[in-house]
Amino acid sequence: MYDDFDWVHVSAQEPHYLPPELPQGSYMIVISSDHDPGEKTRLQLPAMKENDTHCIDFSYLLYSKNGANPGTLNILVRVNKGPLANPIWNITGCTGKDWLRAELAVSTFWPNEYQVIFEAEVSDGRNGYIAIDDIQVLSYPCDKSPHFLRLGDVEVNAGQNATFQCIATGRDAVNNKLWLQRRNGEDIPVAQTKNINHRRFAATFKLQEVTKTDQDLYRCVTQSERGSGVSNFAQLIVREPPRPIAPPQLLGVGPTYLLIQLNANSIIGDGPIILKEVEYRMTSGTWTETHAVNAPTYKLWHLDPDTEYEIRVLLTRPGEGGTGQPGPPLITRTKCAEPMRTPKTLKIAEIQARHIAVDWESLGYNITRCHTFNVTICYHYFCGHNESKADCLDMDPKAPQHVVDHLPPYTNVSLKMILTNPEGRKESEETIIQTDEDGMPKCYYGNYFSLP
Repeated sequence: MYDDFDWVHVSAQEPHYLPPELPQGSYMIVISSDHDPGEKTRLQLPAMKENDTHCIDFSYLLYSKNGANPGTLNILVRVNKGPLANPIWNITGCTGKDWLRAELAVSTFWPNEYQVIFEAEVSDGRNGYIAIDDIQVLSYPCDKSPHFLRLGDVEVNAGQNATFQCIATGRDAVNNKLWLQRRNGEDIPVAQTKNINHRRFAATFKLQEVTKTDQDLYRCVTQSERGSGVSNFAQLIVREPPRPIAPPQLLGVGPTYLLIQLNANSIIGDGPIILKEVEYRMTSGTWTETHAVNAPTYKLWHLDPDTEYEIRVLLTRPGEGGTGQPGPPLITRTKCAEPMRTPKTLKIAEIQARHIAVDWESLGYNITRCHTFNVTICYHYFCGHNESKADCLDMDPKAPQHVVDHLPPYTNVSLKMILTNPEGRKESEETIIQTDEDGMPKCYYGNYFSLP
């Protein structure tokens, strides 16, 4: 592990040049005046696998003759040879020439191992001494630092808030400094603390609207002048709500239904899938309707004929916020339906010797049941020696009136209107009109026959 210099071992059996007011005996020390400001040295304890409740305590001092700040003593705890997070305990400034005691309550459970690291950092004043001694691993709980119960993993869906609750045992610990420490060193302040009883308290930490980048290991830390407690690392697991990769597949189509296959087996995100839904809407509208589906195929009923629809699939995994974004859309159209009814009887607007002008009702979608349709006027009359003439004329559906011309004068003409779309046709009743006289030979009305 990189550091700028080494701790100095002071031995009681060897002479040294330390001030006489410093403690006698053997211990580890940093002489700040020998190093540059900001330089650090680290002393690592052997890796430990302690599964039962235990306590690490040690003696320390930070001293200078004039009371100046010699630097900072940091305690770091690394788990499973992972990265170093921020210190779990530190002290800075002059504490005096006598030894002080502090405790570390490290709650790391087998098979995980941890390593305690003592780090000394030289102050800008480069004046004084930082020393540690008498490091012990005790087989009973710490008296002055709280022990955390096992911290459990937290799983949430992306975009939701994550909550860690740390429960610790120890007297008068609720007023200690508390924070949640991320493995990469980020510290999250406590949101709430609460006494459970006289020897147990709970601390709550919240991470807002987490994403995959927040997925990491976190642990609880509490600190006071008397020592520090640190929990095991627990994992924040951020799940991505699922989204289908492919759009639904069209299996069948009718005037009022669409049969689809969901295509929900290939997804982006995380499972398991606990709910499948079909979301659909008219492409020309603003409303959206959603149906829960428990089969690989689904039939959308009660749709409008000859109408374009956008259909997507929604998938949901467990937990709040588990519904993913809609998948790619299937955009398709229903078939036309047979016209609703026959056109109403034609209205005669004008009669002359050689033409007839007719009106008809406005043909809306509720009648045509299709956006593509034809309106035709068919006529028939007899003339001369049982000679007959019949024809059909396509009309402009948007025009309010149409003229049937080139007719013989003073002749009975049979008219009817035909409404046609790709799925069927409806015919109006016949209307018989007699053209006016103009002195020319007249023709005679005969029985009406079916026209194409």
